[in-house]
Amino acid sequence: VPKPIPGEGEVLLKVAVSALNRADLLQRQGQYHPPPGASSILGLEASGYVSELGPGCQGHWKIGDPAMALLPGGGQAQYVTVPEELLMSIPEGLTLHQAAAIPEVWLTSFQLLHLLGNVQAGETVLIHAGASAVGTAAIQLTRMAGAIPLVTAGSQNKLQMAEKLGAAAGFNYKEQDFCEATLKFTKGAGVNLILDCIGGSYWEKNVNCLALDGRWILYGLLGGEDVSGPLFSKLFYKRGSLITSRLRNRDKKYKQMLVKAFTEQILPHFSKEGPQRLLPVLDRVYPMAEIQAAHEYMQANRNVGKIVLELPQ
Repeated sequence: VPKPIPGEGEVLLKVAVSALNRADLLQRQGQYHPPPGASSILGLEASGYVSELGPGCQGHWKIGDPAMALLPGGGQAQYVTVPEELLMSIPEGLTLHQAAAIPEVWLTSFQLLHLLGNVQAGETVLIHAGASAVGTAAIQLTRMAGAIPLVTAGSQNKLQMAEKLGAAAGFNYKEQDFCEATLKFTKGAGVNLILDCIGGSYWEKNVNCLALDGRWILYGLLGGEDVSGPLFSKLFYKRGSLITSRLRNRDKKYKQMLVKAFTEQILPHFSKEGPQRLLPVLDRVYPMAEIQAAHEYMQANRNVGKIVLELPQ
């Protein structure tokens, strides 16, 4: 395809590393279309170097600056255009590979916990798919907020990783009822917040282990989209809130606000030594020529943390 040309207020990023997300798998299968006006090329995040500044750029970016970006698409290519407000500086001490693992999942986790979930210190948060990239970010951000992260995952290896990152407890959904285990951990009170990328197949257990006035944030439907049973009455008696979220099709103004808040409140903690230090979790690095193997690896749910993709330089 032709090299993209940056428009008004846009920066051209020469991509060094991109990353794989579930959305890429769904888009490949024809189940998740890019938002209107977005590139049809896969890739929701990238890291690299500023290559050109479009007309009207007023920010601090200079040609050659290393940067990472949240994208509606187009990240898995050698060049991508980005509105300058959606570019972020790479925290000191991080590699381009680590940087490419930050934008989509860490902004998603930050949004779910703070902007939508209004997480408070002392609350308990149940994070499904705790060893996924979003899960590994959410565990660390929950701890940073002074709340208590609990996770579900499908293997001992994944649970161990989650606990290493700060999960207070982990439940193997293949071997035990996570709802019972959660209620036991919370002494019957339930959790204040659920981050749920599963959907349909978990609805009843989710609502049963939700605390009074709990918030249940749905951001994926890996376990199906159908619900059969008294969801509303169960939620009603708990005074629970069910909130749904998709980041990709949010408008530019919302994403700018999200990136600004994240840059100010969270980004500095990737460079700081000490107990509050945040760490992007990388599972595997694939060269772009092996993209098919990368998709198969994610499809098989084998990754713990992020799968990143190296672009040919």
